[in-house]
Amino acid sequence: MGTDTTPDSAERADSADTADTGRDLADSRRVAERLRETDGLADVTVTVRDGVAELQGVVLAPEDRERAAQVVEQQPGITRVDNRVMLSTRISDRIGTASTLALDKIVRLVATLPLLIVAMLVVALAWSLGKWLGRRFGQRIQRRNWQSENPYFASLVQQLVQWLVLLGGILVALDLLGATALVGAVMGSAGVIGLALGFAFKDIAENYVAGVLLSIRRPFAPGDSLRIDGSHEGKVAALTPRATVLVTFDGNRLTLPNALVFKSVVLNFSSNARRRLDFTIPVDVAESIRCVHDLALSAIRGVDGVLADPGPSWTVDAYDASAITLRFFAWVDQRSSDLGKVRSEAIHSVRTRLAEAGVNTPRVIQYAATLPEESSPAGAAERAVQAPAAEEAAADTSVNRDLDEHIAAEQQAHANEDLLPVEPEASPPHTAP
Repeated sequence: MGTDTTPDSAERADSADTADTGRDLADSRRVAERLRETDGLADVTVTVRDGVAELQGVVLAPEDRERAAQVVEQQPGITRVDNRVMLSTRISDRIGTASTLALDKIVRLVATLPLLIVAMLVVALAWSLGKWLGRRFGQRIQRRNWQSENPYFASLVQQLVQWLVLLGGILVALDLLGATALVGAVMGSAGVIGLALGFAFKDIAENYVAGVLLSIRRPFAPGDSLRIDGSHEGKVAALTPRATVLVTFDGNRLTLPNALVFKSVVLNFSSNARRRLDFTIPVDVAESIRCVHDLALSAIRGVDGVLADPGPSWTVDAYDASAITLRFFAWVDQRSSDLGKVRSEAIHSVRTRLAEAGVNTPRVIQYAATLPEESSPAGAAERAVQAPAAEEAAADTSVNRDLDEHIAAEQQAHANEDLLPVEPEASPPHTAP
């Protein structure tokens, strides 16, 4: 069979081509009319061939180029878009576009100015309301006497309430401005940034959290004498969000990270007002132990600052061929007496009492020599007995105040960030160990 080349078939083919061409022209006109009606796309031309739309022309912004393709794709009969639209590179066009965008943003800002003012008023109102609510919560905590147990707890609750209310006000303001999507983006970014900062500033965050926990648990108070980690000793001056500030017994500032203090063994010498002192006295092996301890305990009881309940006590600390070492104990109220001074006075009183009774100290080596009368052992014993008698009236066992000025200066320096503020009724700093 051969191919049909009759005049009728040729005419039908020409008619089909003419119909397709007419349809393409109609589609081109329709699409071009739709582009002219769209802002910024008036210079874009379109040619449609068998459902494929070819776009050419110049636009001012990349958004216009994308919008032209979207407009054409939405037209019926278009199966594919060949986007050959170019961006204008003329300086006048770029300046005109920038001016139009700036003017449009200014107009939008002026249009949203009332909402912006309302949003700012909402944030300001939330700030004031947060301060008021925080103050009320703080006062309620104080009325329940929690403040006396933890001075920082009320301040912590007050700040937490204040910032939560402020955060709620900011969210409401952003919702008024139609920026709820921004809120989600900011919160997501804040989470990622917070995670990164948490790893980068782990030590700083650890010290801050430890400071808050120390202020809540209150293992020590301003002026307490501490031994931290077995080697750091001093009196508490301040507890900042990052470090615990001590004043050593030499008068120096000692700053310890809160994380170290929180994780270390802390020995608080001031937690109990009563504290025990001890000292040893060696005597000759020929002396009567019971006689010596009776004399010593009697002398200790007479020392100013030694408590009667619990009373002084003793024990044999060591014994060898040359000496018997007795250890004596006594209790002191640190609020009214200094431990070191009372201990010194107790040793002095026991030594004097034993010398008066003729109790001999250990003698390992003896020397025979002729001494002047005033230098003889009898004269020395007499001076040992008589000289202290004149000193008894001047005995001072009061609380040691040497470090008070240093502690007050450190507290003043850290007054704005101290998590353990000194209360007006606070007792004076306790004695040193």
